Amino acid sequence: MRLKVLVDLPRHSRLDPLLDYLAPEAWPAGTLVRVPLGRREVCGIVWGPGDEAASPDGEGAAVALREIAQVLDALPPLGEAWRRLAAFAAGYYQRSLGEVALGALPPDLRELDATQLARRLRRSDKLDRDAAKAAASPSADPAVAAPLPEPSAEQREVLAQLAAMPPGPVLLFGATGSGKTEVYLREAARVLEAGGQVLVLVPEINLTPQLEARFAARFPGRRLVSLHSGLTPAQRLQGWLAAHLGRADLVLGTRMAIFAPLPRLGLIVIDEEHDPSYKQQEGARYSARDLAVWRGRSEGVPVLLGSATPSLESWHNALPAAEGGAGRYRRLDMPARIGGGALPRVRTVDLARIAAQFGKRAVYSQPLAPPLVDAMRERLERGEQSLVLLNRRGYAPVLHCTSCGWKSDCAHCSAWRVFHRSDRTLRCHHCGFSERVPFACPSCGDPDLQPMGRGTERLEEQIAELLPGARIGRIDADTTRHKGSLESQLAQVHDGEIDVLVGTQMVAKGHDFRRMTLVAAVQADAALFSSDFRAPERLFALLMQAGGRAGRDAELAGRSEIWLQTWHAAHPLYAALRRHDYPAFAAAQLLERESAAMPPYAFQALLRAEARSQQAACAFLDAVSAATLDWPEAAEVLIFPPVPAPIQRVADVERAQMLLEASSRQALHRLLARWQPVLAEAAAGTGEARILRWALDVDPLSI
Repeated sequence: MRLKVLVDLPRHSRLDPLLDYLAPEAWPAGTLVRVPLGRREVCGIVWGPGDEAASPDGEGAAVALREIAQVLDALPPLGEAWRRLAAFAAGYYQRSLGEVALGALPPDLRELDATQLARRLRRSDKLDRDAAKAAASPSADPAVAAPLPEPSAEQREVLAQLAAMPPGPVLLFGATGSGKTEVYLREAARVLEAGGQVLVLVPEINLTPQLEARFAARFPGRRLVSLHSGLTPAQRLQGWLAAHLGRADLVLGTRMAIFAPLPRLGLIVIDEEHDPSYKQQEGARYSARDLAVWRGRSEGVPVLLGSATPSLESWHNALPAAEGGAGRYRRLDMPARIGGGALPRVRTVDLARIAAQFGKRAVYSQPLAPPLVDAMRERLERGEQSLVLLNRRGYAPVLHCTSCGWKSDCAHCSAWRVFHRSDRTLRCHHCGFSERVPFACPSCGDPDLQPMGRGTERLEEQIAELLPGARIGRIDADTTRHKGSLESQLAQVHDGEIDVLVGTQMVAKGHDFRRMTLVAAVQADAALFSSDFRAPERLFALLMQAGGRAGRDAELAGRSEIWLQTWHAAHPLYAALRRHDYPAFAAAQLLERESAAMPPYAFQALLRAEARSQQAACAFLDAVSAATLDWPEAAEVLIFPPVPAPIQRVADVERAQMLLEASSRQALHRLLARWQPVLAEAAAGTGEARILRWALDVDPLSI
């Protein structure tokens, strides 16, 4: 028999990833197989019956086909709902179906043959039996669920409305500390009692352990697995098998978990739905949040999107049409904190006024203004904690020579190398190039090299000088590089062993620091005037989320504060933040977006090209743009001229990009579908437009 088998072939290969193979029987769609492909044997997925049309004699085509090498029938086929999800993701994000579907499988699974898979399944069965025996043993401590907290009036109202609603996407708009997680837990309990499975998505790996602990404590008798890139290949395969076989009741993970096969899916939760980490930035550039909404609608299950600062796309989708919104989501509000705690008071330090009074040197010489230092000192005396947010790691972003002006640029990128004082290195955060700090200026020989600006490493040092005796911790990508280091440092904060925590955005969301009453942002102004139209939205979300770490204990909430050091104290963004008025901020931003015809009132795609020269990258983009001039599909799409990427050169590769924009999603996708063969053909060409690689990003988050 002929069967269509899906294999991993990139779209630019111009080969159909659905290939016909011969099989002794009609295995059901979704069955994993191993098939010969060229000189290799690869993993494939049976997608359906093959084409019966053959050569004129009815035999030639069939004889030329190769046979399926092995069938991995020890594993149940991937369900129709999962295959629909993979097909939609491939079509919408303009990727090969094989690249998306096979890429969603654990790497270890793609390498196993039938014998190895059967051995893994037997091992998995044994682990499950041993765990069940241990739980049932008389000597084992019985699994006891943590006592349920009494829900607030807002939580009861939200849960009642959720129970009465038909399945669909719901935006849970709740203040920081309002108890959104408790709503997730109770909705999960309702689904689990009905025999369903629950998928919970978090934006970053560092938020997984604490949320996993909450769910494990609430559901001690249930199987909970994690799926994220921090797991070993064996752990990832074990979790995936538990989900696919229906043994896992709860699956908690980052964006990759959206592709977990769940035969009894009953609820999808997307925590911190506004977070840009849900958008994949390499390979298939999918949005896990948007795919979760599509999957929920496809499988008829509720999707709960939670945030204190929703993305403007989700907010627009939740606004009724009468208020200028799309009306696609329902919205439930939880504006009050648990226990009646007050939201932190927002205080601004006007650096322009300080500079006018004492001179600019008084501002630039110290990282924290005197009133802020006094407020932190008060927290120290009361045994409370402070968080200082600076979204820049390292000691200083640039090292420079005071004599000739030399700066620590990267030889391979159009960027500066960051000075890291802990190991005396200059490191490029884009290509990874690193070398020891020179003893003298490479240009003029002057040994007086000075840091410019500050990162978290320098800020930690300066705060130690301002607050002698304070126990200062730092959490960023440098201090959490080793396994278990993040959990260890967070435990120190929770145990009160740290007085002042310095950190990047890693600590700005999701953490429940009960003794923290002050949060300070020291360099927030840059995003106010960014060329990225999404920068204000991200800044407001970051500051609101960071401020939400303060005053989470109702007894301390009354004296919790957010401090902002700014040169633009009267900016409307800060005015909305002082009022904790996200709806007003969102309304103003949506008005600007609508007048400028930007998302969510327009739909975009970004074509990126990389080449050995900027001229080659732009020539490729110009050529593929010119190919669309006479197409009827291009009439409704605005194609902007090519421009260099914001960071033009990375690892000796020049980068350029071209933006496409349309008022209709369908019009944009009609053009993209016709464009794909043109892109592949142009990329395979030679001459001045020869490029190294290209990528199409649908619904880009950074331009």
